[in-house]
Amino acid sequence: MKTHILLLAAMASVATSLGAQDAPAAPDPRVGLRAGWTDAGQAIRNLTLVAHRERPAAFVNVNNPGDFGVANADLAFSGNRLFLGGFHGVQIWDITHPADPRVRSTIVCPGGQGDVSVHGHLLFMSVEETRGRVDCGAQGVEDTVSAARFRGVRIFDVRNIDRPVQVAAVQTCRGSHTHTLVTDPRDASHVYVYVAGTSPVRPAAELAGCSDRSPGDDTTTAYFRIEVIRVPLAAPANARIVNAPRIFADSTGNIAGLWAGGLHGPGTQFTEVTDQCHDITAYTEIGLAAGACSGNGILLDISDPASPRRVAEVTDPNFAYWHSATFSNDGSTVLFTDEWGGGVAPHCLATDRREWGANAIFERVGHRLRFASYYKLPAPQTDAENCVAHNGSLIPVPGRDIMAQAWYQGGISVFDFTDPARPFEIAFFDRGPMDTTLVLGGYWSTYWYNGHIYASEIGRGLDVFTLAPSEFLSENEIAAAALVRDTIFNAQNQTPIVWPARFVVARAYLDGLVRSDGLRRSWTEQVDRELTRAEALRGAPRRAALTELAARIDRDAATASDAKRVRNLAAHVRRLSAASP
Repeated sequence: MKTHILLLAAMASVATSLGAQDAPAAPDPRVGLRAGWTDAGQAIRNLTLVAHRERPAAFVNVNNPGDFGVANADLAFSGNRLFLGGFHGVQIWDITHPADPRVRSTIVCPGGQGDVSVHGHLLFMSVEETRGRVDCGAQGVEDTVSAARFRGVRIFDVRNIDRPVQVAAVQTCRGSHTHTLVTDPRDASHVYVYVAGTSPVRPAAELAGCSDRSPGDDTTTAYFRIEVIRVPLAAPANARIVNAPRIFADSTGNIAGLWAGGLHGPGTQFTEVTDQCHDITAYTEIGLAAGACSGNGILLDISDPASPRRVAEVTDPNFAYWHSATFSNDGSTVLFTDEWGGGVAPHCLATDRREWGANAIFERVGHRLRFASYYKLPAPQTDAENCVAHNGSLIPVPGRDIMAQAWYQGGISVFDFTDPARPFEIAFFDRGPMDTTLVLGGYWSTYWYNGHIYASEIGRGLDVFTLAPSEFLSENEIAAAALVRDTIFNAQNQTPIVWPARFVVARAYLDGLVRSDGLRRSWTEQVDRELTRAEALRGAPRRAALTELAARIDRDAATASDAKRVRNLAAHVRRLSAASP
């Protein structure tokens, strides 16, 4: 209740940051774009579209471009492979050359939005719809109860990328709308999968132990819980559910212990009951996960991956449905999204409240979450465009928290939330609506991976972007971000961003300091000169120069308005010294 009161009180202070977005200096080119499935108008700023590819023929209904049954959904990456999950199955793209992505193979396997994760040679896929079959058949299942039906998490062996083989299929009572892959730092031989089911419970006659009764009538109900699957990597066929933690219970043991559903008061949103999680984002390095759980945002202690334990929760009077979560790189900030309208409604209208269907940004202090601000796509959309906050990820710019995010037919917004109280947009891309009346489409997911932004477009295919320098982002910052190379990316399993010891990374920190006035410009110019001088040296002289420079930067941090970034710069200069030839 205390957090709820604080949020209501904070709404007035948020008006400043939202108001800044409401008053652009010039007309926004995203407003009024021409409609069309393949020839819609486009608007772009501070991004470059380097590739667009349409969906493979088997994943398109030419008579209905908004057919949910073949829609693109979420993404995962491994090496030079992009896995694009969807309602008809999985597309596997070769992204060796990001400007020329090519379909390598496909897995036709209908059954829901098909969220995907990758670990080693294993591909995990969520299945929720009642048409899902154990054998991946496209004919569906007609019977109310059937041994042929599959709803849960599939596991494929993708060592032969041209012929993936299903090696396990773990059934769950509510299916798997999404899932989260969680590693255990103490046990590399297993991974865990947190299953978030959001659909009605299947009959017990189809899967023993499933109950759809209310918690007051049946404490074994399949509502008000998640499932935890333990996967032995050497024998994935032995994957099984090992826990079904009641992460919504209160101190009395009531398993329905969080938000009961309903309005928060006059002028507030109707928020769904907390009987499920939509997305859970694990950050193993800090031992926490952030759950976006219908009526609440929660923090979980995942130090024991098999037994996640809730340690904090918040409500928000402006949230309809807590959908997803992203940590800042240092874990000090958590950004939650609100999927108001379920992603199928036009909720970015000029008449819509800016706090609704937005991101809510919280500062994390230990196990407490303190509300900071909202961020919503600043360009109003039309009633022919489904639009609301959806999936995104961090862009690894040193010293900054920057996110690329999908907004369905609102397009892509790249924004900075380094100051959690004052987020602002730095780049965007948008197409006009699919049609002059509402047809489902737009970006489902927008993720940074190894120097490029990849975006899954529900009805139009796959897009690839690069960042362009602007007043918001320098060439050094873009170059430093591109140095971060991952071998795997799963959106709901965050890993720490670590930059290699390169001089351009130090200059990226400096560019950010100049922009934020972290220290006087003359100071940054002097540091840049010292970096240039040290870069020309070799061996002991370079190490000595860099060590001396790092010590001076540390001393100067005491008088900087952005002391944290200055100290991070000093730490990187020390890394340069240690790595010097």
